[in-house]
Amino acid sequence: MTMVACSFTFEIGPEIRSAAPDYTLLAIELDIDNGPTSDALWEEIRACAQDVAARYKMEEIRLRPAIDTTRRAYKALGKEPNRYRPSAEALSRRAVKGMELYRTLTAIDLINLISLRTGISIGGFDADRISGRRLVYGRGRADEPYDAIGRGPLNIEGLPVWRDDMGGIGTPTSDNERTKLSEATVHLLMTVNIYHPATDEEIRTLADEIIAAFRTHASARNPRISVIEQ
Repeated sequence: MTMVACSFTFEIGPEIRSAAPDYTLLAIELDIDNGPTSDALWEEIRACAQDVAARYKMEEIRLRPAIDTTRRAYKALGKEPNRYRPSAEALSRRAVKGMELYRTLTAIDLINLISLRTGISIGGFDADRISGRRLVYGRGRADEPYDAIGRGPLNIEGLPVWRDDMGGIGTPTSDNERTKLSEATVHLLMTVNIYHPATDEEIRTLADEIIAAFRTHASARNPRISVIEQ
């Protein structure tokens, strides 16, 4: 089956290319229904959290390949990952501590589920709130304004940052309030930030699994995929 490319264009900046030579972007656009998380999805999330807790000790979480390579990119860009943890690491640590994850909306919780399973930090944006059709991945600058979801102003200097025409919308640590997902979101863009080496087959399989999960739980339609490699 021929897959349609995303309606956005993506550029990986030289600082990211230097700090993360194995980086690949898997971008996925979907039309979705984003209501409250169902009991069926929540049970999947709880089971996944229990599996992660059974498989890893706390000190082993950062060694998961996808998490380890994300942390290495942070350090190469000048950011301390223990202070600004990638979201997949934070979710995994929460699971190992036996703390229940937050139950929010279907698209948000699906992204959290995929991140927990894979160790990959994934950006999720309301595509209709993105300014322009071009996104650039670069290094956060000193004093660059950034309103992180649920955290307020976030110091993104040294973090890898996705920017639209108005500024930063997403980092592996936290996405931005301006483009956050809500019940009104019908057009989803995900940036699956793959820092570890991955084959074309692995990326395709991951894309298929993500789309299938969103079809099951969020009535996803019209999938569009772009893959940007170094």
